[in-house]
Amino acid sequence: MGTYYSVSYNPTNPRIVDKRLRDQIEKLLDGINRTMSTYIEDSELSLLNQVNIDLPVTISEELFYVLQNGQKVSELSNGAFDITVGSLVNLWGFGPEFLQRQIPDERDIEFLKLQVGYQKLILNENSLSIAKTVSGMYLDLSAIAKGYAVDRIAEHLQSLNIHDYLIDIGGELIGKGNNQNNELWQIGIEQAQPLSRKVQRIISLKNMAMATSGDYRNYFEYQGKRYSHTIDPRTGKPVSHNLASVTVLHEKCLIADALATAILVMGKENGLALADRIKTPVYMISRSKNGFIEHYNDLFLQYLNE
Repeated sequence: MGTYYSVSYNPTNPRIVDKRLRDQIEKLLDGINRTMSTYIEDSELSLLNQVNIDLPVTISEELFYVLQNGQKVSELSNGAFDITVGSLVNLWGFGPEFLQRQIPDERDIEFLKLQVGYQKLILNENSLSIAKTVSGMYLDLSAIAKGYAVDRIAEHLQSLNIHDYLIDIGGELIGKGNNQNNELWQIGIEQAQPLSRKVQRIISLKNMAMATSGDYRNYFEYQGKRYSHTIDPRTGKPVSHNLASVTVLHEKCLIADALATAILVMGKENGLALADRIKTPVYMISRSKNGFIEHYNDLFLQYLNE
């Protein structure tokens, strides 16, 4: 997935061997990568992206589950999150193919927008099949697959009767039970600074998953303007508002992962409204002339360490 992973746990069974568990986790992650990566030419997702229009394709239960949950977040966010945005991500130079990062032609953006739209992807739960209704549609799961992988590792640890653990894949994580000091897992939320790794806030993770989406790491500058890797599927362009970072808490990490991206696309006001409507804790950092400003809803308060 192009990032790191970390698993910390308190074993309740002395027969659990670290190396054996590590091998199991890496096998699990490799399987997910070979299913959902756009960087692997023969992954299930890459092969699916080559399928023609209106041709129903039966896919694995695992891939269907992730696509289905992605569609649910798309509906909740009115398309701010959209797994069909891949062709636009590639156009702006943030996909698997190396492209010089510069401003695409407006006509290219408008053309590729015709290939984007979660409503244009038809899922059939009975047959575990999907069909594209427009030509050229390119699916991208980079804003949900890491969260799903976190959930899968958590399920594996639970199956081994391990109930105190912290799993982190590229900043998407889940904390259950307590750490080795018999305290809740303490998690730092980064400052929205591209050149530093300082902590903005520390929260206590109470049996929850956490995902953060930001525009301050992966971006490029062109003619003095900053362009984020986070593409708004509705405009076909990088987000341009002042919201720099969004952290979401949820029971499932794949949902937290997708919601963090959706809210980052939506902006502060609309994002807070969505979080409140679906009763989801959210924390935001926005830019201002005088620095960065924090925003969070009441549901997030219980997790903050003052």
